[in-house]
Amino acid sequence: MQEQHFTAESQPGGRGRMFVPVPFDPDAVWAPKPVHHVTGTLNGMGIRAVIIEHNGQRGFLLGPAWLRCGLEPGEQVTVVLIPEGPQRPDLAEDVAAALEANPAAGAFFDSLAQFYRRAYLRWIDATKRRPETRAQRIAEMVSLLEAGIKQRPGT
Repeated sequence: MQEQHFTAESQPGGRGRMFVPVPFDPDAVWAPKPVHHVTGTLNGMGIRAVIIEHNGQRGFLLGPAWLRCGLEPGEQVTVVLIPEGPQRPDLAEDVAAALEANPAAGAFFDSLAQFYRRAYLRWIDATKRRPETRAQRIAEMVSLLEAGIKQRPGT
């Protein structure tokens, strides 16, 4: 996935937050997803965010702590963003094929925060030496994702 570098003018985000507009369409640049979890930097400091619509613009919100650090709405900020966590092109062929075969499960997987995506993938990867168990776990993951379940029960 390609990093996106840009500068933007920060804006008030309401309730003590700051909004940073994103000048590109993440669906077009990266891949269509219901939710874009991103990581990167803002003025060289690490950030994690979710790209949302705010007052008719696409961007991300930063909490009040950023304002306490001296950043103020109206300032130019330098941003680097990349999708967070494992993405579809990073997945093993069997996992990617299973998600592709079930669009509802695939869309839900894509919308999950990286923590949940990684947990499912670790659980499946723990079966590399047992192909029959791996196939069962992939099928179970797809079933859980299709039902809208973020993580396996009991984890």
